Amino acid sequence: MPHADFPTALGTCRIAWQDDRLTGFRLPGNEPDGPRPTAGDPPPPWVAAVIARVQRHLQGDLQDFADVSYAFTQVGEFAAEVYRALLAIKPGQTCSYGDLARALGHPPAASRAVGHALGANPWPLLVPCHRVVAGDGRMTGFSAPGGIRTKLRLLALEGAQLFAE
Repeated sequence: MPHADFPTALGTCRIAWQDDRLTGFRLPGNEPDGPRPTAGDPPPPWVAAVIARVQRHLQGDLQDFADVSYAFTQVGEFAAEVYRALLAIKPGQTCSYGDLARALGHPPAASRAVGHALGANPWPLLVPCHRVVAGDGRMTGFSAPGGIRTKLRLLALEGAQLFAE
């Protein structure tokens, strides 16, 4: 699958695509062990534009990635529903797992399933799973490299209102 590694203010990110859809995105800090695969041909212009936007976002020029074409067919139906809803949460905003479940028309008990989908998000940052917090505002799991520390860093960069315990 074609991919490109690129530098950002946080470190090296990776983006992958197939045809006209993004198939994956990786934040810095999760580089695989062993030899790195080569990226091959340069990314198509639409992917290069997403790369430039990610670089700007991580430098503080906040971007909205809702217009990007994602390969939602590679994830389950519920996960795709969750990811589409996440795209409505703009930089500086947060919501809870229960809020997201309710917004999708599910009972609050579906918040665990929402959390599971977020943990498997193939496009962290772009599909902003870092903007989902516990119902009481606490920072909870973040499966991207750096865990909660990275989540806090992204939220602070985006100007989200964070509360100390």
